[in-house]
Amino acid sequence: MFDIDKWSEILTTIRKHKMRTALTAFGVFWGIFMLIVLLGSGKGFENGVVSGFDIARNAVFMWSQRTSEPYMGLKPGRFIKFTNDDVAAIRENVPEVDVVAPRNDMGEGNVVRGIKTGAFQVFGDYPDFFKVKPMTMVEGRFINEIDIEERRKIAVIGTEVQKTLFKDDENPIGEYIKIKGISFRIVGIFKTAGRGEDIRQDAQTIFLPHTSMQQAFNQGNRVFWFAFTPKAGVEAKVIEDKIKLLLAQRHKVAPNDLKAFGSANVEEEFKRVQGLFLGIAGFSWLVSIGTIIAGIVGVSNIMLIIVKERTKEIGIRKALGATPFSIISLIIQESVVITSFAGYIGLLCGIGLMETIGFLMRKYEVQMDFFAPPEVNLTVAVSAVIFLVFTGALAGLVPAAKAAAVNPVVALKDE
Repeated sequence: MFDIDKWSEILTTIRKHKMRTALTAFGVFWGIFMLIVLLGSGKGFENGVVSGFDIARNAVFMWSQRTSEPYMGLKPGRFIKFTNDDVAAIRENVPEVDVVAPRNDMGEGNVVRGIKTGAFQVFGDYPDFFKVKPMTMVEGRFINEIDIEERRKIAVIGTEVQKTLFKDDENPIGEYIKIKGISFRIVGIFKTAGRGEDIRQDAQTIFLPHTSMQQAFNQGNRVFWFAFTPKAGVEAKVIEDKIKLLLAQRHKVAPNDLKAFGSANVEEEFKRVQGLFLGIAGFSWLVSIGTIIAGIVGVSNIMLIIVKERTKEIGIRKALGATPFSIISLIIQESVVITSFAGYIGLLCGIGLMETIGFLMRKYEVQMDFFAPPEVNLTVAVSAVIFLVFTGALAGLVPAAKAAAVNPVVALKDE
């Protein structure tokens, strides 16, 4: 039930000690403000880093290296060479694997179209690589199975390749480019969703059918490296270990030769990144809650002073029949008002700052390698409000208990 007399008393007390109340409330304001800013900035940092994972988050990449141990009469230092037969063996013997994408490349090749030329990364891939590294087809299509089977000389180019070799009003689809003197017909233009340097590199990339690259550039049945993804519910580490064991058996590599195969497990890397940001969020909460507690202690102290100043008034109330609960509720309500109001203003200022930064970054298309527009989690904001009410009540608990314990006779004699 709304009690206007209690609210009038609270406002009178606050007005009476404006500066003291404002300075005390600032601690609570700053704690909530810093919580929102730190968590919002941390989320922006997390989004910026995570968006850099422009490949499947459970992908495994594997490549061959030199052996470091003798095995089955073979000397160390052999360079392992993957082949097309390894592709079939992996698909047959590792049922947990979902995508097997063998890859080749020819480094940065000189690409010519008419009188225009440019140096671009050229890769030979299978259609399944599209599942490992999602792309947006701006126009045309990606490599398909018929391209692989018929060894078609077709190419899928990045947007920067298009800008370099073609005029703005030219449609590259169906046109030909020459890579090391061999003509390839363009069937698609793609772009990726990375950030910073990654997206620039992707835009300067050309994809060819894997079999076409092997044939056109005399690579035989060589496979330079693999990209894998596991089936749903299977950890990437499982297929990584099984594939290494299988390839070790096929290429006569010692089982404990850790240097024969190189690999990169994106899933494990992503888990480490998530752990890092969980730690950042925990640190943000720790710093902010510490600041809030300091503010709450200030509120509690000011309430103790108020109780001391109003000792005679409290004694008169008790002498007139006021219950301990009514005294306690008055003090706690006053404490909650100070903390909640200060915290709510801090919450609004923090959200306002984060939203303003995000708006400006989106409006002016500001892109940073490791930072995206900050975000404020609604759950965090609601939790902060609940925490404020709780801490406000906690701050007033000791002063309220002291007020309720006032002896009316002693209080009336207080000067």
